[in-house]
Amino acid sequence: MLILLPPSEGKTAPVDGPPLDLAALSSPRLTAQRRRTLSALIKASRRRDAVDVLGVGATLGEEVARNTALRTAPTAEARRVYTGVLYAAAGLDTVTDPAALDQVRTVSGLWGLVSPVDPIPAYRLSMGVDLPGVGPLASAWKPVLAAELDGRGELIVDCRSAAYLAAWKPARAEQDLWVQVRVLREVNGKRTVVSHHAKHTRGVLTRHLLTRTGAAPTDPESLAKAAWELVGTELIDVELTGRTLSLVVA
Repeated sequence: MLILLPPSEGKTAPVDGPPLDLAALSSPRLTAQRRRTLSALIKASRRRDAVDVLGVGATLGEEVARNTALRTAPTAEARRVYTGVLYAAAGLDTVTDPAALDQVRTVSGLWGLVSPVDPIPAYRLSMGVDLPGVGPLASAWKPVLAAELDGRGELIVDCRSAAYLAAWKPARAEQDLWVQVRVLREVNGKRTVVSHHAKHTRGVLTRHLLTRTGAAPTDPESLAKAAWELVGTELIDVELTGRTLSLVVA
């Protein structure tokens, strides 16, 4: 089983730690694209119009400026840098089993793929950015991620948002083991897709899959059964329709 997560928008900047070492990151086949993207991001972040180029509000100017020092900034394990709603619910920083952590990857506009224990600095870059010198990031990463992720022959539990889905989808022949996770809210018997609360619920599912007893799911049906274990606490229902797992909250 491999769980794919989006990065959190909010990140906690490490106050100490070694500087970035691209060679120390997992998935070494991504190193060349990581290096190109990093150089382009540093250059773009030095521009006067950097916040516009990176598609963020003016209030995030300090975070964009921090991008210019990414090569020398302190690093920490990714699970301690990503601190948004999904990651708070997943609690990856308290998972002690290395084998469980190895079942998780974050899909990143800067790093491509990140293991929870990869040492990274805090940064600001979304997959939806058209980065000068690289181009649209989802398109730039697509062939690189395909080379890394295609042919794994294992269940893919995909908790990514749309912008990050654009960077990789499995080949058609492998999609029987690919399940996208969505969250629905039921009000007065009507179910609708929710957005913000979805991050928390996907984090809850991630935590459950990594810490529950028993064998890890190996196909969509066993994934749905594992998710059903949350009904009565975090969920009120679970639906599996094709390659979509719907988690229903009240």
